[in-house]
Amino acid sequence: MKATETKLKGCFILEPVKLGDSRGYFFESFNEITFNNLIGTDAHFVQDNQSFSTKGVLRGLHAQAGEYAQAKLVRVLQGKVIDVAVDARSGSDTFGQHVAVELSEENNLQLFVPRGFLHGFVVLSETATFFYKCDNFYNKESECGVKFDDPALDIDWVIPANEMLVSDKDQVLPSFEEVVGRITG
Repeated sequence: MKATETKLKGCFILEPVKLGDSRGYFFESFNEITFNNLIGTDAHFVQDNQSFSTKGVLRGLHAQAGEYAQAKLVRVLQGKVIDVAVDARSGSDTFGQHVAVELSEENNLQLFVPRGFLHGFVVLSETATFFYKCDNFYNKESECGVKFDDPALDIDWVIPANEMLVSDKDQVLPSFEEVVGRITG
């Protein structure tokens, strides 16, 4: 596996070594020892989540706050998405900045999103199955988020806003400025 740090400290793109022949392919998608050695962390994932969405569905920008903050290792099992991570760590050199990465079943890339980051994605293909590992358990009371189209973040979601399918809950999330300091990493 190859790990490349993004412009956001601690946020990595991971590319597996894919072995293929006439029968198909094989790759190791996760190995805790290899993963932790590659990115210099001691993450221990405790919960896996999976979602299925149709074209234009945008999920995000979400995080868990406080003691329930989560690091995530995300990938696409089927389809294609633009995946976005926003550095919400107060005091970080890249605070308020984001990275956007295309994740697909073809490229098999994964994105490691550290604690203290907001996360979201939009589906570019007709459908997509999205999978993520979390290093902390979900806690409803710790949910927080930022509206996906906050002008302060200036995220290019690739799909025009009028073609996006966004939940009522995500439509009314606060601005990044209103959430500053609530998310810790």
